[in-house]
Amino acid sequence: MPRVSAEAKKANDPVPPHTPLREYYRADEEREGYVMDLFDRTAKYYDTVEALFLNGGLLYRRLSLKFAGLKPGMRVLDVATGTGAVYRGAARLVGPSGRVFGVDPSAGMLAVSRKSHDGPLTRGFAQALPFKSDHFDFVTMGIALRHVPDLHAAFGEYFRVLKPGGQIWLLESHVPKSKIGHALTKLVWAKLIPGMTYLSTGSRDAKLLMDYYWDTIDKCVEPPQIVQALRDVGFADARSNLIVPGAFLEYRARKAV
Repeated sequence: MPRVSAEAKKANDPVPPHTPLREYYRADEEREGYVMDLFDRTAKYYDTVEALFLNGGLLYRRLSLKFAGLKPGMRVLDVATGTGAVYRGAARLVGPSGRVFGVDPSAGMLAVSRKSHDGPLTRGFAQALPFKSDHFDFVTMGIALRHVPDLHAAFGEYFRVLKPGGQIWLLESHVPKSKIGHALTKLVWAKLIPGMTYLSTGSRDAKLLMDYYWDTIDKCVEPPQIVQALRDVGFADARSNLIVPGAFLEYRARKAV
């Protein structure tokens, strides 16, 4: 029987993106179904939430992708594409000579996305991508890393579908470590945003989504652990960059040639 290296064993160990949130689901095996159902129920409100920020996040995503090296003609996979916030920016950058594929586990999100995008959209999971190996120049994911069940499983799939030399760009939320920074971030994410969401949509489900968002952000594993998980599955030059304290940070890495 072939020996399995310590590195390979480590990459197979599950790494949950955050601690269990028992106020939402009773057992770990219920988590995936809970999250999918929540996104299905709230998909029609998702762009309304984006509009609360004057759609500034859409411009930010596109500029960040351009800075990360996304160019015309590239083939891109946008994981957890949702209603297309990253997909739209990537499509503009790759132009008619490139192509952006979107994948998401939520049928509700894909249904909303299809109303404004005619590109390829597929139902699927980050940890079991329905695409062949060595196929994409870029893999992207925007504000959704906390919803995968296992960082190693998801990152291993990103590594598999990327061409040698391909890159990943992951955008995530940031919570400062200082007491003041944490308190201010909590005020915005746990109080103001859920409240504004309910006022603008009249939906308790949409507010619940924002409540859940904050709790996953607050309980998310630290950036060094995410960077290490990228390295564990084979990515090179894995790193995190703080973009806006209390709002965004990004993770970037590449598959060596």
